[in-house]
Amino acid sequence: MNTTKAQDDILRKAQGRFSGLGGGTKGGGDSIAHRTGLEDSITIRFRYLDTSRVQNFDSVLFDFTKRLPVPWYHVTLGNLGNPSRSLLFSPIMKPGWDHGFHALDIYNFTVSEARFFNTTRPYAELNYMLGSKSEQMIRLMHTQNLKPNWNMAFEYRLINSPGFFQNQNTNHNNYRFTSWYQSKNKRYQNFIVIVGNKLQTGENGGIRSDANYLDSAGGAYDERANIPTQLGPDNPGSRNFFSTNIFTGTYFTNATYMMRQQYDVGQKDSIVVNDTTVIPLFYPRLRLEHTISLSTYNYRFRDNSATDGTYYDSLYAIKLQLDSLKSADTIFIRDHWKEIVNDFSIYTFPDAKNAQQFLKLGAAFQTLQGTFDSAFTTISTKNYYNFFVHGEYRNRTRNQKWDVEALGNFYVNGFNAGDYNAYISLRRLISRQIGYLQVGFQNTNRTPSFVYNPTSSFYLDTTAIDFKKENITTLFATFEQPKLRLKLSGSYYLVTNYAYNSGFITVGQASTLFNVLQVTGEKIFRIGGKWNWKTWLVLQQRVGDGPVNLPLLTTRNQVGYDGTLGFKNLRISFGAEMRYFTSYKAPRYSPVNGQYFFQNSTTVSLRLPDISAYLHFRIKSFTAYVRAENLNSLNPSQGGFTKNNIPTINYPYPGMQIRVGVFWSFVN
Repeated sequence: MNTTKAQDDILRKAQGRFSGLGGGTKGGGDSIAHRTGLEDSITIRFRYLDTSRVQNFDSVLFDFTKRLPVPWYHVTLGNLGNPSRSLLFSPIMKPGWDHGFHALDIYNFTVSEARFFNTTRPYAELNYMLGSKSEQMIRLMHTQNLKPNWNMAFEYRLINSPGFFQNQNTNHNNYRFTSWYQSKNKRYQNFIVIVGNKLQTGENGGIRSDANYLDSAGGAYDERANIPTQLGPDNPGSRNFFSTNIFTGTYFTNATYMMRQQYDVGQKDSIVVNDTTVIPLFYPRLRLEHTISLSTYNYRFRDNSATDGTYYDSLYAIKLQLDSLKSADTIFIRDHWKEIVNDFSIYTFPDAKNAQQFLKLGAAFQTLQGTFDSAFTTISTKNYYNFFVHGEYRNRTRNQKWDVEALGNFYVNGFNAGDYNAYISLRRLISRQIGYLQVGFQNTNRTPSFVYNPTSSFYLDTTAIDFKKENITTLFATFEQPKLRLKLSGSYYLVTNYAYNSGFITVGQASTLFNVLQVTGEKIFRIGGKWNWKTWLVLQQRVGDGPVNLPLLTTRNQVGYDGTLGFKNLRISFGAEMRYFTSYKAPRYSPVNGQYFFQNSTTVSLRLPDISAYLHFRIKSFTAYVRAENLNSLNPSQGGFTKNNIPTINYPYPGMQIRVGVFWSFVN
């Protein structure tokens, strides 16, 4: 097809104006746009499943945590891939059934984070990171439009890290497949997501505390792999990421298979460019949607070489079966779940030319089957169901000054009957000079996670508690001023009947109301030229007698250069980075049931802030990261990096780590 320049301009404007989901959204939307075939470079955007806005890739160079699955405000048990927890108060605000195992959440691929692409040319990403002690992370992603109205994408990630200490080796495999199809008449859409996660992490119970192994001067324990640990055999761990042996650890596999179909009823229209070129448009007024998903969750703890009867007996009341013929026992505990959800929804669009304003009403039926298995009890199977209704209203005004989002769901019948969630958020562009203001409210009434149910194999407490429903209310506000590179936000939580772990096996529920105030700030200060100081600051305070301890201050700071150094195609960021949190009574970790638990007796303090030096640079589509982390562990008297920080009791962070990452994108 031959077109003139003027006709090409008409086509480009039409694509920009009428590329919305179902057509009619000014400024772009999320359907697969018409193409002229004249593009000389790639145009690629993506959207998420439950949002109607298209987005571009994040080009931030200075923030390495965008490349790792571990957020800056999380701490692990000392190795990439080990269980983690947030330094910030972040209760579960989701009603309905929940399995209760969240210490490995940050390493999961999820449906909610699945991206649906629209690209004019095939696009791929190859990421590889190599760190000290053979730490490795590989990520592959490829997407392309098989047809102008059909895109597919595949993503795979491998994390493998033997770790610095005994029996903390990890091996995680994640994959995600997406398909997005839209019919040529723009009435029908089909979304498919397949997600799988195989998470394996060694559990060493922390280093032993019968001697000061960390600070022994100039001895064998300067090599941290020689420090004895509470669990697992005396094994330094394999450095081969194709073969990982975890003798004592947690194995968590989960998968989700989801398909969503939508059919729109509305008004057809078109733009006639010339005698042979017509761009079809469609304005939806009513949408029918059906979503079906199958998910499985298989959480296991296994110790194939349990020899320390004192550890298991004193902390878990588990007695090993050892004798002269059997030097080691096997401990195995498992919860396995199968979940099927059928959801039917109806949308209405009040404004035909604004597809980002809609009212959605729906109902869903959920079936659950749990299988509970351990070396101490017989296998049992339980079946449950839930029926719940939900509604949602969204409106992004056509002048893009107001964003309104309100949603809620209520569990009418079944295992979680009476659970509900209500959420509303208002966001307003006050002016370009003042910035954006968002205010909101959320209230969640939920059944405590199933791990607090005596039916679970991981409920090891000898006392059964009749748990009441948790109720959590949040008031929040955010102010953003892009010109000042400033973001301020605050959240105020009111919590009742908070369920928590109070020991290695004991559980409890708060009987009184308590509050948590959380204020955060993000700001970039220009020091001079291209030198900047970037700061993230979080202040938290609990009010009332609640089973939650929080650091008063949590902060991250970067001081460095962000610029080009005079080279046209170079973008570079280098400097120093620091993370710090004030002393507090931090949660401990229970390896057998995979839960962090509240403790109120031992204060955890950092010896020094976590300090790193970094050099990040990008040349066209090639990005590299070179980092030296945990420089704070330098011990001049011993000539090594042995002053380890211990953010979780008995679980030290490693000494200095060198990480080199290569991130390359390709356009075919």
